[in-house]
Amino acid sequence: MLSPPCKALRSQGYQFVAPDSSAAVKPCLWCKRSLRGGEKCYKHQFYGVESHRCVQMTPTLRCNHRCLFCWRSFEHEYPGERECTPDEIVGRIPDLQKRALSGYKVSPYVTAERFSEALTPKHVAISLSGEPTLYPHLPELIDLLTREGYSTFLVSNGTRPWVIRRCKPFQTYISLPAPDRDSYLRICRPEDDYWELIGESISLLGTRRSAIRITLVQGLNTFAPEKYAAILQDSGAHFVEVKGYMYLGYSRKRLGRENMPGHEEVRAFAGRIAGRCDYRITDENPGSRVVLLERNV
Repeated sequence: MLSPPCKALRSQGYQFVAPDSSAAVKPCLWCKRSLRGGEKCYKHQFYGVESHRCVQMTPTLRCNHRCLFCWRSFEHEYPGERECTPDEIVGRIPDLQKRALSGYKVSPYVTAERFSEALTPKHVAISLSGEPTLYPHLPELIDLLTREGYSTFLVSNGTRPWVIRRCKPFQTYISLPAPDRDSYLRICRPEDDYWELIGESISLLGTRRSAIRITLVQGLNTFAPEKYAAILQDSGAHFVEVKGYMYLGYSRKRLGRENMPGHEEVRAFAGRIAGRCDYRITDENPGSRVVLLERNV
C-alpha cells in the first residue's frame, strides 16, 4: 500500500519506485508536448536535451526548505519512507517512464519513432520534488545513471555542500533564491540558516559544468542586482538561468498572480545583473520566462 502522501501524488501523475518509498518519476509538461511534436523545454534550446527522452525524477520528497515560490506541496513529504537503493531506482526508471507515457501511444500526434525514443530515455533531471542531497546514496545513484548511459542534471538548493562535492553529474544546478541572508530566510523559510552553506556549494561550481538558477519573484527578490552579480562573479559557474516565478501548483496558496514577472521584466533584471559581472546574455525563452547568462571567457 502506498503511504497517504504518495497516494495523493499518484493522482497527479507521480510513479513511485516502491510503495514504501517516495522516490518517484513524473514526466513534465515539456516531455509530453515534445512527444506530441510540439514545443520543447528551454533545456533543449540551451543545452541540447531532447525533451521527450528526458526523465524527471527524485530520490526523495523530503526538503529542508519551505520556499514560498515552490510549486510542490510540503504536506506530501513522507518521513517514514524506506530509502531505495540506487539499483532499485535506476532499474525502475524505464518501466515507470513507460507507464507514465503509455496513453500517448495511440495519439495521432505521436509518431511511432518518437514514442519508441521516449521509452528509451537518455537524460535524467534529478529535479522533480524535494531536495535530492537529503537522499543518502545520491553520489552512487548519479554514478550508476552515468554508467547506464544517462546524462544527468542535478538540481539542488545547495544546503549540503559536502554531498554536492561528491556528486559528479553532467551538470550541477544550485538555486540562488535571494541576494542576501535576510531575504533568503524570509523567502525560503528553511529549517535552519543555511545561507553560508549555499555560498559554499556555489563556490564549488567553477570546477565542474554548472549553472546557477535564480527564480525571480516580483516584490520578494527582484532587487539588488549588484548583490546577485557579486555572488555570480565569485562562483565560477558556466551558466546562470534567470527565470521568472510561475503562478502554478501549490505556490498559489502562498503567492499571488502579481508575484509573477513578465518576460521583459526578467530580461531587464538579467541585464542589470550581467552589467555588473563577467556574464553576458546569450539566449532566452519567452515562453518559460527564462534568460540564459554565460560567463565571459
